[in-house]
Amino acid sequence: MIGSLSRWLKAIGYLLTSQMDASRRVLDQNPHVVRAKYDTIVRQKVQQIQVYKQAVAGLIGQQENKLSKLMTLSSEVANLERLKAGALAKARQSVERLKAAGREESAIKTDEDYRRCLAAYNDFSSTLKARQDQIAELERDVAGYGRTIGEHKVQLQQLLREVDALRGEAHEAVADVITAKQEREIADTLAGITHDGTAEELQRLRQMRQELRAEARISKELAGTDTRMQEVEFLEHARWQQGASEFDTLIGLSKDSTPSPRAVRETLVALPE
Repeated sequence: MIGSLSRWLKAIGYLLTSQMDASRRVLDQNPHVVRAKYDTIVRQKVQQIQVYKQAVAGLIGQQENKLSKLMTLSSEVANLERLKAGALAKARQSVERLKAAGREESAIKTDEDYRRCLAAYNDFSSTLKARQDQIAELERDVAGYGRTIGEHKVQLQQLLREVDALRGEAHEAVADVITAKQEREIADTLAGITHDGTAEELQRLRQMRQELRAEARISKELAGTDTRMQEVEFLEHARWQQGASEFDTLIGLSKDSTPSPRAVRETLVALPE
């Protein structure tokens, strides 16, 4: 019992699924549905491209920040180079002055001016080394950002070309669907398997015309209309033929002898009015 009920439910499910698939297929072949689907795909891709562009813009912003720091550090390095050179020049002046005063080398190295210049020189040198290391790191980062951003720009251009191609494909797809549908309807109509009922409707109209013509013909025959029309036609033809012959005789075109005036009067009187 349970197995039968399960099989019955499965069969209903298969039936509903097949009906839904058939309905979906018919709906999918609608040109408006095809265009709407393409529009949805294009819109989704454009949104993805916008997100992608924002990410690339973030990378560009980071690269610009690195460049700004690089410019600042470069300016600091130039200033440290000048300070270092100034400390060195000041130390030389102090050494020359102390040597002129007869001071020994050991005494010179313990001189306050010399030690102050030496401390400044060493400080400037260490700071300069640190800034140079930072500059080298920033230059590597900026170069890396440049390569990455360049690759992403190429990818963005490719995605934009794909979107443009999809827009063109959408027009072609809609045209193909409409053309294929029309060709299929024409072929089905010629094969007698049309689905829209036009062939059956045309057949009914033609059958109705034939029946109306037959009814009209029967009505004419029953009412004697055809017979009277034929009689009128025959009498008209005889009248015309008689009039033409007598007219030819009167004007001398007939092979018979010229009629007498009496015959002419009798003939004119005998002509139907």
